[in-house]
Amino acid sequence: MEQQMSMPRIGDIAPNFKAMTTFGSLDFHNYIDGKWSILFSHPADFTPVCTTEMSGFAQEKDFFDAHGTVLMGLSIDSIHSHIAWVNNVREKTNVLFNFPIIADIDMSVSKLYGMLQPGESETAAVRAVFFMDPSKKIRLIMYYPLNVGRNMDEIKRVLEALQTADANKCAMPLNWKKGDKVIVPPPKTMEELDTRLNSGLEMVDFYLAKRSL
Repeated sequence: MEQQMSMPRIGDIAPNFKAMTTFGSLDFHNYIDGKWSILFSHPADFTPVCTTEMSGFAQEKDFFDAHGTVLMGLSIDSIHSHIAWVNNVREKTNVLFNFPIIADIDMSVSKLYGMLQPGESETAAVRAVFFMDPSKKIRLIMYYPLNVGRNMDEIKRVLEALQTADANKCAMPLNWKKGDKVIVPPPKTMEELDTRLNSGLEMVDFYLAKRSL
Protein backbone atom coordinates (compact mmCIF):
# COMPACT_ATOMS: atom_id res chain seq x y z
CA MET A 1 0.00 0.00 0.00
CA GLU A 2 1.32 3.45 -0.93
CA GLN A 3 2.30 5.50 2.11
CA GLN A 4 0.16 8.60 2.51
CA MET A 5 2.04 11.84 2.96
CA SER A 6 1.15 13.75 6.12
CA MET A 7 -0.65 17.04 5.74
CA PRO A 8 -0.13 20.26 7.69
CA ARG A 9 -2.60 20.61 10.54
CA ILE A 10 -4.26 23.45 12.37
CA GLY A 11 -1.70 24.86 14.81
CA ASP A 12 1.31 23.92 12.67
CA ILE A 13 3.63 26.55 11.25
CA ALA A 14 2.89 26.68 7.52
CA PRO A 15 5.63 24.79 5.67
CA ASN A 16 7.89 27.11 3.72
CA PHE A 17 8.70 26.78 0.04
CA LYS A 18 10.15 28.72 -2.87
CA ALA A 19 8.22 28.70 -6.11
CA MET A 20 7.81 30.39 -9.46
CA THR A 21 4.60 32.44 -9.55
CA THR A 22 2.89 34.98 -11.79
CA PHE A 23 4.64 37.61 -9.61
CA GLY A 24 8.06 36.00 -10.13
CA SER A 25 10.02 33.68 -7.84
CA LEU A 26 8.76 33.98 -4.26
CA ASP A 27 9.73 32.65 -0.84
CA PHE A 28 6.43 31.88 0.87
CA HIS A 29 7.48 32.82 4.41
CA ASN A 30 8.96 36.09 3.22
CA TYR A 31 5.80 36.87 1.26
CA ILE A 32 3.43 36.29 4.20
CA ASP A 33 5.71 37.52 7.02
CA GLY A 34 3.79 39.55 9.61
CA LYS A 35 0.48 39.36 7.72
CA TRP A 36 -2.60 37.21 7.65
CA SER A 37 -2.53 35.06 4.53
CA ILE A 38 -4.62 32.62 2.53
CA LEU A 39 -3.06 29.92 0.32
CA PHE A 40 -5.54 28.20 -1.98
CA SER A 41 -5.34 25.67 -4.80
CA HIS A 42 -7.41 25.04 -7.89
CA PRO A 43 -7.42 21.98 -10.17
CA ALA A 44 -6.49 23.57 -13.51
CA ASP A 45 -6.23 26.74 -15.57
CA PHE A 46 -8.81 27.46 -18.28
CA THR A 47 -11.55 25.56 -16.43
CA PRO A 48 -14.96 27.07 -15.61
CA VAL A 49 -15.32 26.54 -11.84
CA CYS A 50 -11.73 27.62 -11.21
CA THR A 51 -12.25 30.77 -13.24
CA THR A 52 -15.24 31.76 -11.09
CA GLU A 53 -13.29 31.07 -7.89
CA MET A 54 -10.15 32.95 -8.84
CA SER A 55 -12.28 35.84 -10.08
CA GLY A 56 -14.06 35.85 -6.72
CA PHE A 57 -10.78 36.26 -4.84
CA ALA A 58 -9.67 39.02 -7.22
CA GLN A 59 -12.97 40.91 -6.91
CA GLU A 60 -12.62 40.91 -3.10
CA LYS A 61 -9.17 42.55 -3.13
CA ASP A 62 -10.42 45.60 -1.20
CA PHE A 63 -11.83 43.32 1.54
CA PHE A 64 -8.61 41.34 1.93
CA ASP A 65 -6.51 44.51 1.85
CA ALA A 66 -8.69 46.04 4.57
CA HIS A 67 -8.11 42.92 6.69
CA GLY A 68 -4.35 42.93 6.18
CA THR A 69 -4.48 39.64 4.30
CA VAL A 70 -2.38 38.53 1.32
CA LEU A 71 -3.43 35.83 -1.13
CA MET A 72 -1.56 33.16 -3.07
CA GLY A 73 -3.11 30.68 -5.52
CA LEU A 74 -1.76 27.40 -6.92
CA SER A 75 -2.37 24.80 -9.58
CA ILE A 76 -0.35 22.09 -11.27
CA ASP A 77 0.13 24.13 -14.44
CA SER A 78 3.10 25.87 -16.04
CA ILE A 79 3.85 29.55 -15.59
CA HIS A 80 3.06 30.03 -19.30
CA SER A 81 -0.39 28.53 -18.81
CA HIS A 82 -0.99 30.76 -15.78
CA ILE A 83 0.02 33.91 -17.63
CA ALA A 84 -2.16 33.02 -20.63
CA TRP A 85 -5.14 32.27 -18.39
CA VAL A 86 -4.76 35.44 -16.32
CA ASN A 87 -4.60 37.47 -19.51
CA ASN A 88 -7.54 35.62 -21.08
CA VAL A 89 -9.78 36.28 -18.07
CA ARG A 90 -8.71 39.92 -17.99
CA GLU A 91 -9.56 40.31 -21.69
CA LYS A 92 -12.90 38.48 -21.48
CA THR A 93 -14.22 39.74 -18.12
CA ASN A 94 -12.03 42.72 -17.15
CA VAL A 95 -11.08 40.89 -13.92
CA LEU A 96 -7.38 40.71 -13.09
CA PHE A 97 -6.07 37.95 -10.82
CA ASN A 98 -4.07 40.43 -8.76
CA PHE A 99 -2.25 37.94 -6.52
CA PRO A 100 0.56 35.45 -7.24
CA ILE A 101 -0.38 32.04 -8.62
CA ILE A 102 2.15 29.25 -8.06
CA ALA A 103 3.19 27.21 -11.10
CA ASP A 104 3.42 23.88 -9.26
CA ILE A 105 4.34 21.84 -12.30
CA ASP A 106 6.42 19.34 -10.25
CA MET A 107 3.63 19.07 -7.65
CA SER A 108 6.08 19.80 -4.82
CA VAL A 109 3.93 22.40 -3.03
CA SER A 110 0.74 20.40 -3.64
CA LYS A 111 2.33 17.38 -1.98
CA LEU A 112 3.75 19.49 0.87
CA TYR A 113 0.26 20.80 1.69
CA GLY A 114 -1.74 17.63 1.03
CA MET A 115 -3.53 19.16 -1.94
CA LEU A 116 -3.13 16.00 -4.02
CA GLN A 117 -5.67 13.45 -2.88
CA PRO A 118 -5.51 10.29 -5.04
CA GLY A 119 -9.12 9.26 -4.37
CA GLU A 120 -10.17 12.48 -6.11
CA SER A 121 -7.31 12.98 -8.60
CA GLU A 122 -3.63 12.08 -8.83
CA THR A 123 -2.79 14.91 -11.24
CA ALA A 124 -4.92 17.86 -10.10
CA ALA A 125 -4.96 19.65 -6.76
CA VAL A 126 -8.24 19.65 -4.86
CA ARG A 127 -9.72 23.00 -3.81
CA ALA A 128 -7.80 23.53 -0.57
CA VAL A 129 -7.78 26.73 1.48
CA PHE A 130 -5.23 27.42 4.24
CA PHE A 131 -5.57 30.44 6.56
CA MET A 132 -2.38 31.62 8.30
CA ASP A 133 -2.01 34.27 11.02
CA PRO A 134 0.86 36.80 11.17
CA SER A 135 3.04 34.28 13.03
CA LYS A 136 2.66 31.90 10.02
CA LYS A 137 0.58 29.47 12.10
CA ILE A 138 -2.16 27.59 10.25
CA ARG A 139 -5.45 28.57 11.83
CA LEU A 140 -8.12 27.04 9.58
CA ILE A 141 -8.20 24.58 6.67
CA MET A 142 -10.95 23.95 4.11
CA TYR A 143 -11.07 21.21 1.47
CA TYR A 144 -13.49 21.04 -1.44
CA PRO A 145 -13.71 18.42 -4.21
CA LEU A 146 -13.02 19.20 -7.86
CA ASN A 147 -16.68 19.71 -8.81
CA VAL A 148 -17.84 22.06 -6.02
CA GLY A 149 -16.73 25.67 -5.89
CA ARG A 150 -15.88 27.40 -2.64
CA ASN A 151 -18.13 29.88 -0.82
CA MET A 152 -16.51 33.33 -0.79
CA ASP A 153 -18.88 34.62 1.89
CA GLU A 154 -17.70 31.81 4.18
CA ILE A 155 -14.04 32.53 3.44
CA LYS A 156 -14.59 36.18 4.37
CA ARG A 157 -16.67 35.23 7.44
CA VAL A 158 -14.08 32.90 8.93
CA LEU A 159 -11.25 35.36 8.31
CA GLU A 160 -13.17 38.03 10.22
CA ALA A 161 -14.02 35.49 12.92
CA LEU A 162 -10.39 34.48 13.40
CA GLN A 163 -9.19 38.07 13.55
CA THR A 164 -12.00 39.14 15.87
CA ALA A 165 -11.45 36.19 18.21
CA ASP A 166 -7.74 36.99 18.47
CA ALA A 167 -8.33 40.67 19.10
CA ASN A 168 -11.00 40.14 21.75
CA LYS A 169 -10.04 36.81 23.36
CA CYS A 170 -13.43 35.29 22.65
CA ALA A 171 -15.07 32.53 20.62
CA MET A 172 -17.69 32.60 17.92
CA PRO A 173 -21.08 30.86 18.05
CA LEU A 174 -22.83 29.09 15.20
CA ASN A 175 -23.27 31.29 12.11
CA TRP A 176 -21.43 34.21 13.72
CA LYS A 177 -20.93 37.22 11.48
CA LYS A 178 -19.47 40.65 12.07
CA GLY A 179 -21.66 42.62 14.48
CA ASP A 180 -23.09 39.56 16.25
CA LYS A 181 -22.47 38.82 19.92
CA VAL A 182 -19.48 36.66 20.79
CA ILE A 183 -19.02 33.90 23.35
CA VAL A 184 -17.05 34.67 26.51
CA PRO A 185 -14.68 31.89 27.66
CA PRO A 186 -16.19 29.87 30.54
CA PRO A 187 -15.00 30.49 34.13
CA LYS A 188 -12.08 28.42 35.41
CA THR A 189 -12.40 29.15 39.15
CA MET A 190 -15.24 29.62 41.63
CA GLU A 191 -14.28 33.28 41.93
CA GLU A 192 -14.65 33.69 38.17
CA LEU A 193 -17.99 31.84 38.37
CA ASP A 194 -19.33 34.21 41.02
CA THR A 195 -18.19 37.19 38.96
CA ARG A 196 -19.91 35.70 35.93
CA LEU A 197 -23.19 35.16 37.80
CA ASN A 198 -23.24 38.82 38.85
CA SER A 199 -22.23 40.20 35.49
CA GLY A 200 -24.37 41.81 32.83
CA LEU A 201 -23.58 39.12 30.27
CA GLU A 202 -26.31 37.42 28.29
CA MET A 203 -26.30 33.95 29.86
CA VAL A 204 -27.99 30.73 28.84
CA ASP A 205 -26.15 29.21 31.78
CA PHE A 206 -22.86 29.95 33.53
CA TYR A 207 -20.83 28.14 30.86
CA LEU A 208 -22.58 29.75 27.88
CA ALA A 209 -22.47 33.53 27.98
CA LYS A 210 -22.41 36.11 25.21
CA ARG A 211 -21.51 39.76 24.95
CA SER A 212 -21.44 42.49 22.37
CA LEU A 213 -18.13 43.89 21.21
